[in-house]
Amino acid sequence: MLFLGGIVSSFAQKDSLQNTHFVSYDEKVISSMYYQDISNSFQVNFNTEGEANYLGLEPNRRAQIGLNLSYKFIDISYGYSPEFLAENKDNEGSKLFSLGTRFYYKKWMQSLSFINQTGFYITDGETEIAFPRLRTTKIGGTTSYIFNDKFSFKMIANQKEWQTKSAGSFIPNLSIYYTNFDLNDGNSENKSNVYLVSLSPSYFYNWVINNHFLISGGLAVGGGLNSVDGDVAPIYEGSVSLKIGYNSDSFFTFVNLNYIDFVQDSEARIRLDDQIVTFKFTVGYRFNPPKKVKEYYDKANKKIGL
Repeated sequence: MLFLGGIVSSFAQKDSLQNTHFVSYDEKVISSMYYQDISNSFQVNFNTEGEANYLGLEPNRRAQIGLNLSYKFIDISYGYSPEFLAENKDNEGSKLFSLGTRFYYKKWMQSLSFINQTGFYITDGETEIAFPRLRTTKIGGTTSYIFNDKFSFKMIANQKEWQTKSAGSFIPNLSIYYTNFDLNDGNSENKSNVYLVSLSPSYFYNWVINNHFLISGGLAVGGGLNSVDGDVAPIYEGSVSLKIGYNSDSFFTFVNLNYIDFVQDSEARIRLDDQIVTFKFTVGYRFNPPKKVKEYYDKANKKIGL
């Protein structure tokens, strides 16, 4: 993967250098290596002769390892799925491509994500049927407002800040997602479009254990509307986030787990429950930018006004 992200972050939270509750590493080059396991599974519920039936759509998972390099608003990542990882064995033909980034402006945060998966198993009780050509594409994001100036969400999202004093914040979130299903069997009718809008109040807290260790957690509960091929029904959202990290001015490492569950109202004609699970382990190092890199950046910054 190769992407540029966080352009707006150059405007954001310039006062953080004077904020005693967290320290900024925005002037550092941040390099890291990561292991990531992400999956987007679904459950389809429908009624037949008055009885509820459940079909699970489980992706043939693909885990990734990758490298990341960021400086200021430039963020470059490359990830791939090696066959020696246990999750990738016997997954021939399966594909996973995902992108994610965040933008900051003062107290506002905008996250964007893209997940493209090919290769699913459809389960009905103990029966399991492979659909290697079934593809799902999800695109969307969440707009959030962070109330507490002493709370660092950048510490959760990346390592450009580090919380030095424990703090939490109430954060309302507006999520909008579009998901496309395609059996890829040449039949244009075997496609489905799903639109989701959800509003979820949340609370996050960064608990500073000491100068180097921290535990962060968040919980969100909300609801909205979901449209499955024009059939609109209420949907409920629940999400949990957990991060355990170690940090010094140069070296850092952390484990991050995120779980989001969208559950459709039981009265819907077609229920499509949607789960997104992400596990990420990262090891990284910060260092001062080479003089030439800093000079080129400063010149470009003056010209384009970032």
